[in-house]
Amino acid sequence: MNISPAKENILKKIRQALSNSTPLPFPLSEGNNSVFQPSRQELEVEFAGQFVKLQGKFIFCVDQHEVAAQLAILVKQKNWNNVYCDDETLSGLLKEAQFGYSSNDLAGSDVAITKCDFLIARTGTIILSSAQPCGRTSSVYSPVHICIAKTDQLVYDIREGLQLLKGKYSKNLPSLVTFASGPSRTADIEKTLVVGVHGPKEVYVFLADELE
Repeated sequence: MNISPAKENILKKIRQALSNSTPLPFPLSEGNNSVFQPSRQELEVEFAGQFVKLQGKFIFCVDQHEVAAQLAILVKQKNWNNVYCDDETLSGLLKEAQFGYSSNDLAGSDVAITKCDFLIARTGTIILSSAQPCGRTSSVYSPVHICIAKTDQLVYDIREGLQLLKGKYSKNLPSLVTFASGPSRTADIEKTLVVGVHGPKEVYVFLADELE
């Protein structure tokens, strides 16, 4: 069988390649290790770093009293006159902060204050659901959203958060689960990033070790 010089040249190169194997350029990408490595730092630090990268504003507090104090300072600095909150479990905190708020004027509000279900540290994400008193609209309707959460609501990744969400609500899963990672933003028009088109322009997370 006659082999053309071109084929012989190709076979020669293949034999050389087989005898001198080239190492894999990305040896850790062959599926032997998990793509998502566990966090090497505290979840609070991980969440804060990721959330700030997404243009979120993060405030860590020791307890409810510090949350109330910091919240009062923020409302005064921003000159927010119409604060909305429909969560009765936050009424004590808001009274301690000593500023007026409404539970029936979401449309005219400057800022909406809610709780959440969980926080995802790896992606800086807030998990909210329609089972929360804030319902479907509070976290997206106002131009500013403030979320108040406890450190024990922090989990590392979304999978763990969804598992805990199923355990929390059992067979009565909420009809809506929202993943909020910083302010609303889109680049649909001419690839120009615009913030606040489909939701709040600013998102704050107040994280505390203890809440009453």
